[in-house]
Amino acid sequence: MAAKQGWDRRQFLRGAVGAAAAGRLCGFTPLVAQQVPKGHKAVVVTFGGGARDEETFAPEGQENIPHMLGELIPQGTFFTQVINHGILGHYVATASLATGAYETFNNFAQTPPANPTVFEYFRKDLKRPANDAWIVAPSNGFNRIGASDRRGYGPELGAEVLLPKQLLAAAMAGKSGGEYEHLLRDNYESPLYTPAAGGGMLPRDLEVERVAGILKLSLDDFTAHARSLASPDELSVFIARQLMRQLAPSLLWITLHDIDIAHSGAYSLYLDGIQRSDRLCGEIWRAIETDPEYKGRTTMFILPDFGRDSDVSPGGNGFQHHRTGDALSRTTWMMVLGPGVRQNAVVERPVDSLDLVPTLGRLLGFSPTYAAGAPLKEVL
Repeated sequence: MAAKQGWDRRQFLRGAVGAAAAGRLCGFTPLVAQQVPKGHKAVVVTFGGGARDEETFAPEGQENIPHMLGELIPQGTFFTQVINHGILGHYVATASLATGAYETFNNFAQTPPANPTVFEYFRKDLKRPANDAWIVAPSNGFNRIGASDRRGYGPELGAEVLLPKQLLAAAMAGKSGGEYEHLLRDNYESPLYTPAAGGGMLPRDLEVERVAGILKLSLDDFTAHARSLASPDELSVFIARQLMRQLAPSLLWITLHDIDIAHSGAYSLYLDGIQRSDRLCGEIWRAIETDPEYKGRTTMFILPDFGRDSDVSPGGNGFQHHRTGDALSRTTWMMVLGPGVRQNAVVERPVDSLDLVPTLGRLLGFSPTYAAGAPLKEVL
C-alpha cells in the first residue's frame, strides 16, 4: 500500500508542478557559472503541523496553494520527496531540522537540542555576532531551540529566539486581552501544556522592552499592529519582517504553526491554515525580493516538518494528527529559491530532511561537523 501511495503521490506532484517546471533534475551536474554572491543570506520557513498532499498538491487541494504553485515553484527548485525518519513531534522535529541530526528528546520537554544547531555552526565558523542569526518561533515550547548544550558550542554561539506570542502576552500584562486571545493559543497539539519561558531569558517586561527597541517599535505600536492581525502566524511574519528591516540578519528561521490547528479536528480551520501559510510564504519571498539587503543574495527554503496521517491509516486520525509514522506522515516536500538555484526544476529523488543543514553550510561557508545529512547538489 505504501509503495502504491508513493507512486500515486509522485504522479500527481509531477502533474501539479510539471506545467510550470521546464525540467527535472535526476542526473544533475551543477553549473559552474551559478555562484552565490558574497555576503549570502538564508531564510528558512518551516511549517509546524505539515499539510497532506490531499489538501495541497493533489488536484483537489491545489486551490489552497495558489502562491506556491503560481509564484514560488516557477522561480525555484522543488523537491517532491523529503523524508523525515525521526520523531513526529513539532519541537523535536524542528530541532532535528535545525541540527541536521535526529534529536530524541521528549517533544514537550524544555530541553535544548543535543547536537549543535545551524546557528551555532554559522556563528562559530564565520565569527558572526549574535544579532546575525534569529529564530521567530511559534510558542513558548520552542524557547530552547536557538542553541544546543554541546560542549564547545552552546547559548553563547546560538541564535536569538523571538516568541511573538510571549511578547504580546507580556505587553498586554494587566490590560484587557480578549481581543488578542486568538493570537495567544500556545499549543494546538497539547492544549493543557504551556511551558513558561526559561533558558536564561530576561524577565518578561525587560525582554519586551529590549525587543521593542531592536524592532524600533513602541509597545503601543506593537499591540496596535497585533490588533489588526488574524492569526499567530501573521504576528510571527510581522515580527520577522521588522527584523529584516532593522537588522537584516544573514540567517533567519521562521516557524509557522497555524496549520497545527488541525489537532482541534476542525477541517475548515485546517484548510484556512494552509491557505494562510501559502499566502505568508509568498509575502516573505516578496519581502526578500524588494529589500535591498536581501534581494539577489538570499536563498529561501520552505518545508513542512513532516506530513499528517492519511484517511486510511489504521490507528490514525486522518488530517487531524500525525501518529502512525507511515510513509505519508513522514514524506513531505521542499522548495528552494534564490541566486544560483535553478528555476522551474523538479527533483524526484528521495532526500532526507537532515540534508537542510549541510546544504546551508555549503551555501554560507560553515562546516556542520555533527550533522548527519548531505548537501543537496541540486541547489549548490
